[in-house]
Amino acid sequence: MEVHLTPEMEAKLNEWASATGRDKDDLVQDAMAGYFDELAELRGMIEDRYNSLNSGRAQLIDGEEAFRRLQQMSAERRTGS
Repeated sequence: MEVHLTPEMEAKLNEWASATGRDKDDLVQDAMAGYFDELAELRGMIEDRYNSLNSGRAQLIDGEEAFRRLQQMSAERRTGS
């Protein structure tokens, strides 16, 4: 498999390889593995949230209410309530 990088990305890869003493192929493999792990975790969270909403375990609130709650929590933290 070939990976085509922009000149900027290739320069970053070269810098990392030089700074860490690691092979560029290893760095790309590690980066891709981490990326796919994060994608899998994000997909799991999204599916869990969807299932919670779909089953009724979680309820939607509108943006105004969410913002009001955040403001209230922030004020409570500042006052120590």
